[in-house]
Amino acid sequence: MKRIVTSLEDDKAEAIVTIDLEGRSSLCDAAVIASGRSSRHVMSIAEHLARRLKEQGYGTRPVTGAAQGDWVLVDAGDIIVHVFRPEVRDYYDLEGMWNVPSPGRA
Repeated sequence: MKRIVTSLEDDKAEAIVTIDLEGRSSLCDAAVIASGRSSRHVMSIAEHLARRLKEQGYGTRPVTGAAQGDWVLVDAGDIIVHVFRPEVRDYYDLEGMWNVPSPGRA
């Protein structure tokens, strides 16, 4: 998880949230949600993360949604990483789905 968050921070991702899903989801043990400032920024964050994970020995990681850049998902095995444009993140409200406060909201 630390490597993922560090990669996101290095690429200036905003409002990074980690959600422990162990025992709550059959898909993954954790989710990381972050925002990029634009479609290009979102795509860049996700592509860099996938490349860094591969370089660190985690193999090729599937990246979904990079063509549009509104919501990109990186499958990091036990951790799913979601990178959104802010308005798309607000619309889907994954934090709300998992009852986790999102940054900027009380």
